[in-house]
Amino acid sequence: MDNNTNLKFVSPCRKKCFEIENHMKTPIRIVGLLTACAFVIYGFARGEAAVVLNKAVNICLECIGLG
Repeated sequence: MDNNTNLKFVSPCRKKCFEIENHMKTPIRIVGLLTACAFVIYGFARGEAAVVLNKAVNICLECIGLG
């Protein structure tokens, strides 16, 4: 018996759940994108970009042995 035969059957309830999930993907993605943009703007407003750049420079200088 082939093990893949059970994978071909999908119940009607499961199909309906997938349709709802696919229908909700776009709004969820938009909300996620807007949330990410808001946090990026908030980080820039707090001056976190300079802190991250400073830490990155220090780590790179330590790795090459100049620091």
